[in-house]
Amino acid sequence: MTDEWKRTGVKEGVEFAILTNIMTEEWAGKTIKEYKKIKGLKKENLRDNMTSLELALNILAETSTTELSKTIDPKSIEKNKDVAQRGGKIAGDARKNIESQTKRSVISSKNSKNLRLSD
Repeated sequence: MTDEWKRTGVKEGVEFAILTNIMTEEWAGKTIKEYKKIKGLKKENLRDNMTSLELALNILAETSTTELSKTIDPKSIEKNKDVAQRGGKIAGDARKNIESQTKRSVISSKNSKNLRLSD
């Protein structure tokens, strides 16, 4: 993902954070700040504190965004925002489908302190 963003001219730091937040909000229905609060995280890495299913959906969002970016070839931060939103939505639709089938939220308060390998 980050290599693709660099290729399209996205600046590391703030712009990466903006796009990551857009993608996360689309797939998880939460901003990174909201998500970290649910998990009780302060400075810890959110990705390191995801369940297997959360991580799979996050990877789907990143991979979908990367593939869309390669196809669309966005050349501005605004166009990259649209691509991040569209890629995140693909994973968001999958999350909603899973939640509909299982009747429970994919988003979990579990973090690295209370995750098991089976989570």
